[in-house]
Amino acid sequence: MFEQIKIACRHLIEVPDDVAPARYASLRRIMTVLMVVVSVMPLLVLTGINHVQYQHTLQGELEVPLRGMVGKTRTSLSLFLTERASTVSLIAQAYSFDDLSDPKTLTRIFRALKSEFQGFVDLGLVDETGRQVGYVGPYNLRGAEYGDQPWLHHAQVKGAFISDVFLGLRGTPHIVIAVSHMEENGRTWVVRATIDTAQLDRLVAAMGLSPDADAFLVNTQGIMQTSSRLYGGVLHKLPLPVPPVSYDTSVTLLHDAQGQELVAAYAYIQNTDFIVMALKPHSALFQPWTTLQSDLLLLLACSVALIVFVSHVLMKQLVNRLQASDERRVAAFAQMEHNQKLSSIGRLAAGVAHEVNNPLAIINEKAGLALDFLHMTGDFPKKDRLTALLQGIESSVDRARNITHRLLGFARRMEANRQELHLEEVLTETLGFLEREAQNRGVTISTSVAENLPALISDRGQLQQVFLNIIGNALAAVDNGGTVQVRCAAGQAGFVHVEIEDNGKGMPPEVLRHIFEPFFTTKQEKGNGLGMFITYGIIKRLGGEIHVASEDGKGTTIRILLPLVPPEGQENPALPNSASVQEKP
Repeated sequence: MFEQIKIACRHLIEVPDDVAPARYASLRRIMTVLMVVVSVMPLLVLTGINHVQYQHTLQGELEVPLRGMVGKTRTSLSLFLTERASTVSLIAQAYSFDDLSDPKTLTRIFRALKSEFQGFVDLGLVDETGRQVGYVGPYNLRGAEYGDQPWLHHAQVKGAFISDVFLGLRGTPHIVIAVSHMEENGRTWVVRATIDTAQLDRLVAAMGLSPDADAFLVNTQGIMQTSSRLYGGVLHKLPLPVPPVSYDTSVTLLHDAQGQELVAAYAYIQNTDFIVMALKPHSALFQPWTTLQSDLLLLLACSVALIVFVSHVLMKQLVNRLQASDERRVAAFAQMEHNQKLSSIGRLAAGVAHEVNNPLAIINEKAGLALDFLHMTGDFPKKDRLTALLQGIESSVDRARNITHRLLGFARRMEANRQELHLEEVLTETLGFLEREAQNRGVTISTSVAENLPALISDRGQLQQVFLNIIGNALAAVDNGGTVQVRCAAGQAGFVHVEIEDNGKGMPPEVLRHIFEPFFTTKQEKGNGLGMFITYGIIKRLGGEIHVASEDGKGTTIRILLPLVPPEGQENPALPNSASVQEKP
């Protein structure tokens, strides 16, 4: 069986050697199949990737309304409870035990409280033994004993406590806000207020969910604090796992007893035992995506059919044309043309890599300088976090630099963005990028700028790239503790003269004559030989001149002439001739 399949595949891809109609029919069949495979496979892969990414994005977008409603409800509940707890605390601070023990005073306070705030059911004063010595409200609870109640113990320990929903002595669901107060004589007592759980129901109901969704309040033990459309009333056990602690609005997937997948948005309310939850069936959440998915599949099928048809027509025409010529000679010519394209693409990619490396170097130097400043400052909140972020920037820059160093070629030319600028500002800004490296190596970079140096019209970014390339090469050429001198002066009429001199190792004549050629480098694996080539092109496009003087073992001097106003219509320069370089006198 395997041998038969092998023979069938060989017959499918076999191309006869003789020039005959069968040869081109076989070639047409093979090329059509390959074209379809090459065209359809990326489409299928891209469709799969887009499907996953779009589904993930859509899920996030569909979860946003659910998150927003839970977040707003959490804020409303937190504000509601905090406001009422603050009010009870104010009563405990503003009145003495004797004042609150007076039924008339307590009644007056409670009336004012109910007129300003909704939800209060009653108000009581509990002494340190747990006996309620003062009470105003609809229940006969004066003299009630709360010594064994958990809320009293929590209030005495924490100073203030908001309970979850419980029945208590009155036998109806309610929550308690209790605030403990200690007088100067050491006497302690607790002001206790009861909140109607209907207020919680109204706040949750105001969420405004769709009919297929459910929202409720539950405590950390999974006990319902408000009624639920799907899981019963108050104090029923929630038949779902309690989500992990998160005081920010979070979304997770849960499964009910029937195995239905639910999207749950929830948030814990600080200083309470409450969790706001909103549930929606996963299938209902993704119903728009299901509808769109069928349309995408139809579009994919039509695209594949179109690719097959176009591939068949194109391959038929191509093979008919090939049949009228010598196949091997055309194939050789096509291979030569293909190699030339690959060579051009390679040169293009390497130049792009070199251009990208310059902003990467700036990012790296800025991040390093910021990290140094951070180390020199004292401790402050989140210093370790900020340090880790800066170190991550340096790590990412190193990774990007390693990637770009693999590219081969030169960059496409960009038109200059000319503006009026002062050369000393560009130099100062550029030297700031290299300051850290120079300090670490003990290299002295001195600058000398002539007074009243005129402004010039040029491209700040490209000049910065030129100075980064040249001064960076000078730093690489000098030993630790060496010197680099940068001098600026007004040159001949209409020009500014810049001279960059180092006391590094210099260059012999055989190296100097190739300095502006692309891909020529003396840095071995650390360079790609495009820095001075691109620098030369930028200077020429800006209407300037560049000359290099160097001698082996005696340093290098680079002189640049920049026009105050560059000529219009400057053409892209060719490679420099030998007049651009000379041995150092």
